[in-house]
Amino acid sequence: MTRLMAFTMPAFATAKYFILLTLLLLTNVGSAAESFNVQSAQISKIGNGYLLNATIKYPLTPRVIEALNNGVPITFLQQLELIKSTPLLGKYWQWNKILWSSSLRYELRYHALSEQYVLQAIDTHHRRNFPSLDAALSALGKIDSLGLPPEHLADADKLILQSLILRIRSGLDLHALPTPMRPGALISTKWQLTSPWTIATWP
Repeated sequence: MTRLMAFTMPAFATAKYFILLTLLLLTNVGSAAESFNVQSAQISKIGNGYLLNATIKYPLTPRVIEALNNGVPITFLQQLELIKSTPLLGKYWQWNKILWSSSLRYELRYHALSEQYVLQAIDTHHRRNFPSLDAALSALGKIDSLGLPPEHLADADKLILQSLILRIRSGLDLHALPTPMRPGALISTKWQLTSPWTIATWP
């Protein structure tokens, strides 16, 4: 009898742990947040060059807002790719080659003393202050007249443009979070907010 109890008790504890973990995962999936959304992306032609204008919606979860308001800097990543698509079997199969890719990184943080939200472009160190989170996210979500690579587009005619795809998406750079926060954020739906790829419209 003693041996039987010694064998069954750890098994019961393991089963209980498994059930608890499953319930936590199901709860996590059920509370999945609305992801970021590229609402519009249009390309305009200026002289021999091309510019991108886009609008991105950033619905933050309460967990992200709480971290931000407690002094944790949040890094946003805007990714762009220019792809050449070559049809091999008509519309059923295309060979896609990435000609150019770029990432724009922005850090958003809250300064409690000034009660200001500070948005900084990490590459250029350009900083802007905003009195509210909504104002900061609205500014972050506007891409105005971003120049596209002339080496791939300077001499592009309509036929060439038909084979080119410019796509954009945006998300959080979770690896930029403080080290103690990363493991939890990487597995939590409350931090998984990356938008799907959106294809920009050529002029």
